[in-house]
Amino acid sequence: MATEPRGEELSLAERAYRALRDRLVMLEIRPGAPINEDQLAQSLGVGRTPVREALKRLQYERLITTYPRRGTFATEVNITDLAHISEVRQELEPLAAALAARRATATDRATLTALRQELERADSRRRDAAELLHLDLQVHRAIYAATHNPYLDDTLVRYDNLATRIWCLFIDRLSDMAGHVGEHGPLIEAIVAGDPDTAARLARSHVEGFERAIRDAV
Repeated sequence: MATEPRGEELSLAERAYRALRDRLVMLEIRPGAPINEDQLAQSLGVGRTPVREALKRLQYERLITTYPRRGTFATEVNITDLAHISEVRQELEPLAAALAARRATATDRATLTALRQELERADSRRRDAAELLHLDLQVHRAIYAATHNPYLDDTLVRYDNLATRIWCLFIDRLSDMAGHVGEHGPLIEAIVAGDPDTAARLARSHVEGFERAIRDAV
C-alpha cells in the first residue's frame, strides 16, 4: 500500500538530485552559498522530502557541506584540489574510454555519434561557455555509461563534476574552450570504432590538457 508513494518519492528525489547537482556543478549555485530547503523545493516544484534525499547524496559527493548550528552550504571550489582530482582522472578516464570502446552497445554508439555531430555544430558557430560546458558534461557522462560498469560510472561522474566546478571558476581566463571540448570528437570516433588503445590515449591526453589549461589560467 505504501509502495506507490514511495516509488513516486524516489522519482522526485532523483529529479531533484539531478537538477541541484547540475546547478552546483555549473556554479549556478555559487560556492559558499547557503542551501535553503524550502526555496529549493519551491523552485523545483517538489516537496521537502525529495530535496532532503537529494541533499544527502550531494553531501556525499562533496558538492554541499553541512555545519552544525550554521546550516548547509555549497562547497567552496579550491584550486589545491586539482592535483588530487587529476591523479584519479588520469588513471580512470583512460580505463573508461577503453572499456567503452570494447563494450558500447548500438544504443551507446548512436548516443555518442549524436554528440559527435553536436560537437561539429559547436565548432561551426559560436557557443557561449555554459553551452560548451553542458556539452562537455554530456559527452563524459555518455562515455561513462558506455562502460556498463556502474561503480566506475558513479566514481567518474563525481570526479568530473568536481573538475567542472574548477573549470567554471576560471572560465573567463580560459582562451580555447571550444578547442578543449572539441577534443572529444576523435575520442568518440575511437570509441565508436571499437579502438580501446586510441580511446585510452586520447582520454589521458584530454585530462592532462585540462589540468595544464587550468594551471596556466591561475
